Amino acid sequence: MILQRTATHSLSGLGALALIAGAVAGCAPTPAPTPTPTAAFASEEEAFAKAEEVYRAFNARLNEVDLSDTRTFEPLFELSSGSFEAADREAYSTMHADGFIMSGETRVLSFDGVRSKPPFTTVVANVCLDVSSVSIVDSSGVSQVSSDRPSTYALEITFVSEKNHSLSIDSAAEREDVACVVE
Repeated sequence: MILQRTATHSLSGLGALALIAGAVAGCAPTPAPTPTPTAAFASEEEAFAKAEEVYRAFNARLNEVDLSDTRTFEPLFELSSGSFEAADREAYSTMHADGFIMSGETRVLSFDGVRSKPPFTTVVANVCLDVSSVSIVDSSGVSQVSSDRPSTYALEITFVSEKNHSLSIDSAAEREDVACVVE
């Protein structure tokens, strides 16, 4: 009988613990809801306008690059990220090491926002560039530009929003289905 009484007493003690645990859990604060991401921009038009501003700033900085001075590369990298930045870092480093000289200017012919949706953390645009005046030569003055290089390029540029809601150029892909018009 003593064993049975101890077992019953233990079971009722467990039941009380379960009730207390349930009561305490019921009083615990509910977890804070996961915040909805704050939109980087108020509208798609605003996102496109900012992307164009970033791209035109990038192009202006590109036109200031001096391949003999690696410090001139850094302003480009401030506006880029991901695979785009990695490819640029490698390309400019290689051209610098090889003693190449770049001259001329790249012109933005057009910038057309293609898509972005709330919270506007990714923006895609088509950009047409005129590179006809850009020349790259080695230290002997031999052109490194392919003779069949087109004078214009159509690109699809993807921008991503950083935590501070600024945009950076994250990737670029050539668009063969888009024709650029030189004015």
